[in-house]
Amino acid sequence: MIQIQNTIVSLEILEKEFCCDLQSCKGCCCIEGDAGAPLTEEEDRKIRQILPVLLPEMTKEARQTVEASDISYRDREGELVTQIVNNKDCVFSRTDHNGWCYCLIEKAYNAGKIDFKKPISCHLYPIRVKEFEARGSVPAMSALEYHRWDVCHCARVLGKKLHLPIYQFLKEPLIRRFGTEWYDELCLTAEEWRKQCMNQN
Repeated sequence: MIQIQNTIVSLEILEKEFCCDLQSCKGCCCIEGDAGAPLTEEEDRKIRQILPVLLPEMTKEARQTVEASDISYRDREGELVTQIVNNKDCVFSRTDHNGWCYCLIEKAYNAGKIDFKKPISCHLYPIRVKEFEARGSVPAMSALEYHRWDVCHCARVLGKKLHLPIYQFLKEPLIRRFGTEWYDELCLTAEEWRKQCMNQN
């Protein structure tokens, strides 16, 4: 683990390679799993604001689920997550006639209809962030870990082929979440770490 400002970063984020291969997986991460995407309280409020834009594009089943069970819920760990359909599909996902899954929030953002791209947990994947509140003289901290998922095997294969470390693949969302200064420091630390590893070999 390394520390960058008020974050603790797993070395795997510097060492492991990853690059989404949508041609192979067709975005199935939006419709697999047993819980929705983690949300911050602010993101939950934002989605409620833009819901009128999203509802017409959602499936009938998703609209019914939201009407009956709300847009979000607390999972088994007590974390706020997006609502799901059939115990797996995010209510804000759609699948086209070619079997490609896409995010309705991101689609609306790319079309200029809303100013919210998508939950940061989705944007940062395969990085998962755990927040730790401040305690006494100890400041609030964030821990960044690499999350492995079977459906992302093709992303690991492509990342290795491209020699693309996770932190470089996720440059945009990392800057979105932690800022440019933080990301620049992470890159410098990664370069130093790589040099140390090379010298040891």
